[in-house]
Amino acid sequence: MTDDHDPRLGLAVVHRRYVPYSHAHYAGNLVDGAYSLGLFGDVATEVCIRTDGDEGLFASYSDVQFAAPVRAGDMLEIEARVVRVGRRSRTLEFEVRIVCRGVGDAAADARDSAAEVLAEPIVATTATGTVVVP
Repeated sequence: MTDDHDPRLGLAVVHRRYVPYSHAHYAGNLVDGAYSLGLFGDVATEVCIRTDGDEGLFASYSDVQFAAPVRAGDMLEIEARVVRVGRRSRTLEFEVRIVCRGVGDAAADARDSAAEVLAEPIVATTATGTVVVP
């Protein structure tokens, strides 16, 4: 049963991560979708530590959406927010946002390491997940 006044509701944790070129798997320096899911696991672990003093365990994902490609050279912001608190379970909403992106082109520009801060973050991946704690 969820307590609407539980102080854990609404807790948000945000991580930032640079996507190294060693993680590119596809043409155009694309990274596979599992990369975002792994990042969700990392931020969920911190949520569990903050809410319950335990790393917790991931039980399930639901409604995973890949809305935009993630590429090597991107700077990502990964957020988890507690939306439901059960006796032993926590429901989290996740979002990966691209906040910076590489813009260099080795063929056209000697500065193939050029990058920019995006005026508006790009939402790349969203999901809902359930974690359990002892």
